[in-house]
Amino acid sequence: MAVELFHKILNAAVKGGASDIHIKVNSPVFFRINGDLVEIESPMPTLEWLTTVIEAIIPPHVHKQLDEDREADFSYYKEGIGRFRTNIFQQRGTFCLAMRYVQTDIPSFEDLGLLPILKKIAESPRGIVLLAGTTGSGKSTTLAAMIQHINDTKKSHIITLEDPIEYVFKDKESVIEQREIGLDSVSFERALKNVLRQDPDTIMIGEMRDATSFRAAISAADTGHLVLSTLHTTNSSQSVGRILDFFHQNEREQVRRQLSGTLQAVICQRMVQTIDGGVTPAQEVLINTGTVRKLIEDNRLDKLSVAIETGVEDGMQNFNQALFNLVKANKVSEEAALSKATNAQALEMNFKGIFLDEGKRILS
Repeated sequence: MAVELFHKILNAAVKGGASDIHIKVNSPVFFRINGDLVEIESPMPTLEWLTTVIEAIIPPHVHKQLDEDREADFSYYKEGIGRFRTNIFQQRGTFCLAMRYVQTDIPSFEDLGLLPILKKIAESPRGIVLLAGTTGSGKSTTLAAMIQHINDTKKSHIITLEDPIEYVFKDKESVIEQREIGLDSVSFERALKNVLRQDPDTIMIGEMRDATSFRAAISAADTGHLVLSTLHTTNSSQSVGRILDFFHQNEREQVRRQLSGTLQAVICQRMVQTIDGGVTPAQEVLINTGTVRKLIEDNRLDKLSVAIETGVEDGMQNFNQALFNLVKANKVSEEAALSKATNAQALEMNFKGIFLDEGKRILS
């Protein structure tokens, strides 16, 4: 009965358009729908009920991690309902569930409202492409759309390293192998060490989380591979500095010079409420043009934001420019745009027709 009710909750979440499900003992069940938490009508989860559910859904390879760390990530799939990225964690001595619904059908660029330049970036023959943003900003979905674009248009051997697998791909033009850490490889470090021996053209790393990940990415890009991954930063211009933070001080200059040659692009996202009640991504795009490469080489990272602002002809844009375009396209309100702006005062001036062209002067 416990698992049957649990599956009814999952089914209701999918049919109700929820992105996330939150379950804890002696508390109502909540769905996240269009960014808002919504309490649902359901029996209050008891300790016994939730313990039974967790024992039923947790994969065998995760038991040890849960016992040792008191938290764990894994994928849960129920036929007829769907796949869920699942996190079990403790609060006040009892376990909770946070589950994210993984869309079976990978949305298209058009469905997601992604910029056309992302298709060109996905078609890059080599280099590092990073999807940046905070938790819940749609990084994984955009990354999946880019992988699917490669799969639709190019004969490529794609290997993904994920913890856990979020979107399931079917081979089209490409051959795709998806490896889940803990299930298909004992660790990210081991998987990254061996991935170049598996003859990939494109490597997708679920998240760049440490120096080991970046060393592997740089090594792969140096040898002619395309590497796509995600990174937790709030804007594109800060991403290079965030990468360097993973390394010891005495390594950073060498890494920075390597990165100047291997970085292809950084796309950073913020989800914005739309006029029709949905959400859409505002995307900041940094492309490694000659100007950007020179700034990284010379350690003038503080000027990268200006390079983005002045690089519109190369396909770049900052968050204020992205939000301004969404407002002009009648997709989001001025109020919603201002709430997500990097510089709300400057964006408000833009809405009034005032644009300060300081970027080129600063860059020069």
